[in-house]
Amino acid sequence: MSSTQDIILETKLNQLECHFTWALNENDTDLTDLLNRLEEQLNLDLGREEGVARTHSCMGYVKFLLGSNTEALNNLERSVELTKSRGNDCDKLLVVAYGDLARLYYIMGNFAECESYLNKLSEIKEKYPCVPYAEVLGEKGWTFLKFSWKYNERAKECFRKALELDPLEGEWNAGLAIALYRAEDMLEDPVVIDQLRRAIATNPDDDVLKVLLGLRLVAHKKYSEAESLVEQALKRSPEHPHVMRYVGKYFRIEGSVDRSIALLKRSLGKESNAGFIHHQLGLCYKKKILNLMQTGSHHTKGAEIKRAREQCIYHLEMATELKTSFIIAMNELALQYGANQDMSRAEEMFQNTFKAAREKKDNYQSVHHYYADFQQYCMKCEPAAIKHYTECLKINPNTYHGSKSAKSLQRIAKRRIENNPRDGEAFGILGIIHKEKGEKQQAIECFEQALSFVDNEDYLTDLCELRLSLE
Repeated sequence: MSSTQDIILETKLNQLECHFTWALNENDTDLTDLLNRLEEQLNLDLGREEGVARTHSCMGYVKFLLGSNTEALNNLERSVELTKSRGNDCDKLLVVAYGDLARLYYIMGNFAECESYLNKLSEIKEKYPCVPYAEVLGEKGWTFLKFSWKYNERAKECFRKALELDPLEGEWNAGLAIALYRAEDMLEDPVVIDQLRRAIATNPDDDVLKVLLGLRLVAHKKYSEAESLVEQALKRSPEHPHVMRYVGKYFRIEGSVDRSIALLKRSLGKESNAGFIHHQLGLCYKKKILNLMQTGSHHTKGAEIKRAREQCIYHLEMATELKTSFIIAMNELALQYGANQDMSRAEEMFQNTFKAAREKKDNYQSVHHYYADFQQYCMKCEPAAIKHYTECLKINPNTYHGSKSAKSLQRIAKRRIENNPRDGEAFGILGIIHKEKGEKQQAIECFEQALSFVDNEDYLTDLCELRLSLE
C-alpha cells in the first residue's frame, strides 16, 4: 500500500464512530476489573440480544487493549452475529462493531478486510444519511458509563442526545438515569429522581432501577415509597447481584444493619465484583459500631464493638486487596485504623491514598475529607482538620464530601465563636464557606468581621476580590 493510500485509509478510520475513536484512555480504568464486569454483564443480559451484542463489542476493544487481537476479533464478530439475528432493520446497530472491525483489521495489517468493513459502513450511511444515529449515541453512552467514572459527563451528554432522537427508548432512559445517579452534585437530586421514574416507566422490569430510586427517595425521607420499591425489587429479583448489592446498601442506610450484612454475605458467592461487597460489609460494621456506641450497655458493648471493628477492618482490607486503588475503601480503612488507635498505620494508609488519588485523578476530594475527620477525631488536631476540610470544600462545595466538609467547618467555627466572640479565624472560616458556595454578600460580612479581630492577608485578598466582583 502506498503512503498516499495509507493516509487516505487512516483518515477514513479516524472519522469512524467506534471504541477506537472515542478517546478511551486505558489509564483511566483497571482493564482486568472492567473485563470481569463485562463478563458478569453478559450473564445478566442473557436473552437480551442487543445488550449482549453491545457488551461483546466493548469486550472486543478491552481485549485489544490487553493485547489479545484474536480474542478481540471473536468478540466483535460475535457482536455482529447477535445483532444480525435480530432481523433486517439492524444496520444502525452494526455501525460501532463494523468500525471496530475495520480499525482492528487495519492494525493487524489485513487491509482487504479493513476496506470491506469501510464499504459496509458507506452502504449504511447511504441508506440512512441522517446522522448521528441514536443507536450509536446510546452505545457510546454505555461505553463511557462502564469504562470509567471520569467519563460520566460524556455519558450523560450521549444519552441526552440519543433521547432527543428517540425519547421513549428504554435503554437510553436507563443509561441517563444511572449516569445522573452516579453524579456527585447533590443539587441535581430532583433531576435524578425524575429521570429514574422515567427510566422505570420505560423499563418496568428493571429492578436495579427501582432500588436506585429507593436509595434516592430514602435520602429525601420518602420512606414508604422507597421501601415499597426495594421490597418489590428484592421479591422479583432475589438472586440478581446488582439488586442484592444495592438492597444491602439500602438496608444499611435505612437502619437494618444485620439484614444488610446477611444479604451482602449471601451475595459474596454470586458477585464477581467482590471488592464492592466487602466495602459495603465494612460500611455495615462501621454503622454497627456507631449503633453499639449509642445503645449498647456498658457491660456488653466493649466486646461487641471490638468484634465489629475487627470485622469492619477485615472487610475493608479485603476490598482494598481485591480492587487496587479502591480510594473510597482505602479512606474508610485508614479512618478505622485511626479509630483502632493504630495511628502510624492510619497515617501510612492515608498517604498511600493521597498518592493513589493523585495518580488516578480519582476521588481526591474525598481523601481530604476523610483525612480531615482523622485529624479532627483521632489525632485531635483541629488546625490540620480545618486545612483539609477547606481543601475539600474548595474542590467543589456541591458534592457529597464538599457539603459534609462545609458542615464540619461550620460546626467548628460556631463552637469557637460561642467560646470567643472575637475569634477572627472562626469568622474567616465562615467567610470561606460562603465564598465557595457563591454567597458573596454573606462572605464579605464574615471577612470584614474576621479582619476586625485579626490581620490575615488571605482574608483581605478574598474580601477585595469579592467587593470587585459585585461592582
